[in-house]
Amino acid sequence: MSKARVVVVSTGAVRQLPWRGRAVPTAIAKAPVEGRVDVGVLGLAGDEQGDRVHHGGRDKAVLLYASEHYASWADEVGVLDTPAFGENLTIAGLLESDLVIGSVHAVGTALLQVSQPRRPCFKLAAHHGVVDMAVRTQRTGRTGVYCRVLRPGDVGAGDGIVLVDQPSHGITAAEVHRVVNVDRDDAEAARHLLRHDGVLPESWVRLLSRRFDGVLEDQAARLHG
Repeated sequence: MSKARVVVVSTGAVRQLPWRGRAVPTAIAKAPVEGRVDVGVLGLAGDEQGDRVHHGGRDKAVLLYASEHYASWADEVGVLDTPAFGENLTIAGLLESDLVIGSVHAVGTALLQVSQPRRPCFKLAAHHGVVDMAVRTQRTGRTGVYCRVLRPGDVGAGDGIVLVDQPSHGITAAEVHRVVNVDRDDAEAARHLLRHDGVLPESWVRLLSRRFDGVLEDQAARLHG
């Protein structure tokens, strides 16, 4: 694997995006920023979120997206200009399957900690004018990854991404996405995720716990049916 690095740094302001007869506030349409950009605990300077309930906050401060994915998207929907997925850092050399939840990476002078995979939402479809864009993103696993900011600093295009610390559980963002969003009947994998504190956001713990309880009930019914 080539050395991981930042390819593009991007921020965006909230604007109204038309979607099914209404306007929704979103900052998904970001633009590249020249030079170095300050990174605080809530994200990049100049970056905004249109929905602070589902986006932003300390656990979703910085969104990473792999530049390697763009070639696949070009084959499927046409060439997309970076940043096409609302990412703050378009990166090279690291995919969702490489990024372990809880791992800490030095990027520029900041320290970022991988917190969770991005859950694709309808705003991807609205942004690209492709009705099933969120579904395609979920199905392919080309989701992007959110990070916390453990140490504020600044970042710029060309910065290396250096692994500083990595939990021993080895659970990647790709695996979390697979279990939560794709292979929803994989009870054993769900059980494995739930055994490790801090791997999942609390809301996802509740989601998987409810789903897991349902699987147990179904298994019991088949045994006694």
